Amino acid sequence: MKVDVGPDPSLVYRPDVDPEMAKSKDSFRNYTSGPLLDRVFTTYKLMHTHQTVDFVSRKRIQYGSFSYKKMTIMEAVGMLDDLVDESDPDVDFPNSFHAFQTAEGIRKAHPDKDWFHLVGLLHDLGKILALWGEPQWAVVGDTFPVGCRPQASVVFCDSTFQDNPDLQDPRYSTELGMYQPHCGLENVLMSWGHDEYLYQMMKFNKFSLPSEAFYMIRFHSFYPWHTGGDYRQLCSQQDLDMLPWVQEFNKFDLYTKCPDLPDVESLRPYYQGLIDKYCPGTLSW
Repeated sequence: MKVDVGPDPSLVYRPDVDPEMAKSKDSFRNYTSGPLLDRVFTTYKLMHTHQTVDFVSRKRIQYGSFSYKKMTIMEAVGMLDDLVDESDPDVDFPNSFHAFQTAEGIRKAHPDKDWFHLVGLLHDLGKILALWGEPQWAVVGDTFPVGCRPQASVVFCDSTFQDNPDLQDPRYSTELGMYQPHCGLENVLMSWGHDEYLYQMMKFNKFSLPSEAFYMIRFHSFYPWHTGGDYRQLCSQQDLDMLPWVQEFNKFDLYTKCPDLPDVESLRPYYQGLIDKYCPGTLSW
C-alpha cells in the first residue's frame, strides 16, 4: 500500500541550490503564493506547535527499543518506494532511485570515501516512520532544537510557534533554554523526524561508520544550523569541526529530477558490499 507522505517541506521550500549559495534567508523563500505555500505553511505550523520537549522525549522512548521491524538495509531502501511525494504526482520512478542518485553523486566527487557513498544511500531511510503512522510534521521538514527559543532562521519562525506550549514555559523559552552554553549538539534534543530516528537507529545497531557520517545523518535537515548560521551558542568545538562535512553532504542532498536514472541493479553489488562492511545483516528498526 502506498503511503502519501506529502511534499517534504525541506525540499519544496527551497530551490535546488548549493547550501553555500543559500546564506540569505530570502534566497530559499521562493514560494510567495498559491496552494504549495499554504500546504508547506500548514505543515510547519503543526510541527512548530506540537514538537515539544515532551513530544520528542515520548517519541524517543516509543521508537528507542527498535522493535518495529527486523530487516536489512536493502529491504529498507525498497520500503522507500511505498512513500509517495504528492508534490510530484507525475514522477514515474521509485523513491529509492533518489537514494542511489545521492550516493552516486557523492561517489563521483569523493571516490576515496566509501563510507560517504553509503551515507548517501542511507540518509532518508528514516522516512519509513511515515509507514508506521507518523504524520508528515513528525517525519520530514527542517529540524530544530526543542527546549530553547527558536532562532531567526527557523522557517516561518515568527508566525508558527504561538501555540507551542514550551514557549510559555520559562525553562524552555530563552535563547539557551534548558541547555548550558556550548553543551554540544549531542546533548541537545532535536525535533523528531527521519533524521533523528535514523541517527538513533544507527547507534542502536552499532554501525561502524565514522563520526562524520552520524553527523550528516542527524543534522542534514538542520538548516537553521548548517545554512542559517544559528544555534552556535549550543555548539561544541567538535560540532563546529563537523559542520563542513554536513555542508558538503547537503550539496548532494538536493531534490533534482535527474533524467539520468541510475541503473540500480548494476549498482546494488557495490552498495551491498558497503552495507556488509559497515552495517551488515538483519537490523532492528
